[in-house]
Amino acid sequence: MVSTRATTDRTITEWLYRYVLFPIGQMLVFIVGAGVVVMVLAYLLAFLFPEPRPNIVLVDQINRQLPGMLIAGVSLGFVYAMIALGYTLVYGVLKFINFAHSEIFMFGSVIGYEVMRRISDAGAIQSWSPPLLIIVVVSVSMVCAGLLAVLIERVAYRPLRGAPRLVPLISAIGVSLLLTDAVRAIEAITRNEFNLTYPTNDLAWLKTPLPLAFGETTVNVRITSIIIIIGAVLMLVAMNYFVNGTKLGRGIRAVSQDMTTASLMGINVNFMISLTFFVGGSFGGAAGSLFGMNVGTVTPYVGFTPGIKAFTAAVLGGIGNVTGALLGGLALGMIESFLNGILVYFPALGQRYTDIFSFSVLILILIFRPSGLLGERVDEKV
Repeated sequence: MVSTRATTDRTITEWLYRYVLFPIGQMLVFIVGAGVVVMVLAYLLAFLFPEPRPNIVLVDQINRQLPGMLIAGVSLGFVYAMIALGYTLVYGVLKFINFAHSEIFMFGSVIGYEVMRRISDAGAIQSWSPPLLIIVVVSVSMVCAGLLAVLIERVAYRPLRGAPRLVPLISAIGVSLLLTDAVRAIEAITRNEFNLTYPTNDLAWLKTPLPLAFGETTVNVRITSIIIIIGAVLMLVAMNYFVNGTKLGRGIRAVSQDMTTASLMGINVNFMISLTFFVGGSFGGAAGSLFGMNVGTVTPYVGFTPGIKAFTAAVLGGIGNVTGALLGGLALGMIESFLNGILVYFPALGQRYTDIFSFSVLILILIFRPSGLLGERVDEKV
């Protein structure tokens, strides 16, 4: 009896370490590593350009803004990481880039708006419990975006599975344009609106920032940033367990390694591919609704820039590598947050140049390490 209990306790401990503690520790390592790199770059820039403008001491500005930049970078990085997972999962299975994934993210943000707006129009949004409201909005966005991704795979990609890789890529671009115009037309007809504003102003608990003290500096952290971080951590932990600890996850990994052999072993390849699209799409939908609550207003074109940046994050970490998507997303989010806070002090630049530096990271990675930070070169065996 004692031996059985000890074995059970050991099994539970191993499960907690493998599927909870290890992925959370991995996230913390990535956050700390990216934060250290950002701080080094910030103070190096302050050393090179001590006064970019008259009466502006850059090191003093950095000391005041750095905690806020790090928190904003983490929340933005998690959004990029969740979107990047959709690119990574599909590429890992089918070896092509689903460029319609950015519109799945957009669709999730619009669904999140519709759910919250309908609750608000019914006059019930004030009576909802804050955690329940967030869970419902995000969950509905995940399910709808996941089902849309499955539909796209069935209609636009599955008939082209044996075609050259350029053909499904063109199909993905066509689906992307179709989704953008379809959402724009539906919202124009039903609401006569183009800019869809989340009714977050009706929620005092969502508008009131949370003051956090960092030494002598007090940072007002937006509640939506905290929601993004907590929600992303929970979903990424669940994702790690699903991929590595369940039978369906093992089936997806088997299809990713060798589709033909997996089929011969009795695995339903079509179902596993559809499941992969559903999981990737649901993460894109969750990121879209969280992003919408954070920025407040979304449009049918809101998915393009975050989608391209998430693709950059996936390439940065190593396309096809789930851990790499997390690392790339956090690293890019940190870099972008740092640039947004620093470039405003340089007269010839400004925040509009942030995207130039962000996409320069993609160019450098493609030149010097095409496989990404965590990617590995795989040689075909004959």
